[in-house]
Amino acid sequence: MEFSLKTSESFDEVMRHYTPTVYRIAFTRLGNAADAEDVSQDVFVRYFKADLTFESEEHRKAWLLHCAVNCANSFASSAWKRHNRDLEGLEQIPDERSVEESAERSEARESVLKAVMQLPPKYRTVVYLFYFEDLSTMQISNVIKVRESTVRSQLSRAREQLKKMLKKYREEAEFDEF
Repeated sequence: MEFSLKTSESFDEVMRHYTPTVYRIAFTRLGNAADAEDVSQDVFVRYFKADLTFESEEHRKAWLLHCAVNCANSFASSAWKRHNRDLEGLEQIPDERSVEESAERSEARESVLKAVMQLPPKYRTVVYLFYFEDLSTMQISNVIKVRESTVRSQLSRAREQLKKMLKKYREEAEFDEF
C-alpha cells in the first residue's frame, strides 16, 4: 500500500489504514468505545489540518501515535471526563475479525484484556504500544515523550502487576470449576 507523504494527498487511505490503530490506542487509555471514537476523529482532524510532509511512512505513523496518545490523555484529564465517568463494565477492544471469530475468543485472552484494562493508564499505553503495535522501547519513548528507561520501567512494573492479576484470575477460575 503506497501513501504519499503529504497529508492532504492521501487522507482517505491514511485514515482507513490507521484508524484501527489510533482507535485502539485511545480505547486502551480511555476504556470506552464512544470516547475512543471521539479521540480518533480528533486525531484525524488534527492530521488533516496539519497538512504536513513526512520524511517516511514510519514518521507519519509515529506522528499519528503520538497525537493519539496526547489526545487520549487530554480527553481523560478534561473536566467533562472527570465529571462524567463511565460506570459501565469494561468493553472489549474491537478488532478486524469477523463477528464469529470474535465470539470464539478464549477465556485466557479475556482475562489478559481485563487485566490490561485494570492497569493504570500510563502502563496500559506502554503495554499496548509494545505488545499490540510491536513498537520498540525507543519508539515508544519517542511517541509518549519520556525517556527510554522510563518506558522499560513502566513495562516491567506493568508485567509484574499483570502477573499478579492473572494469577488471581487463574486461581478464581480453578475455584469456580469445583
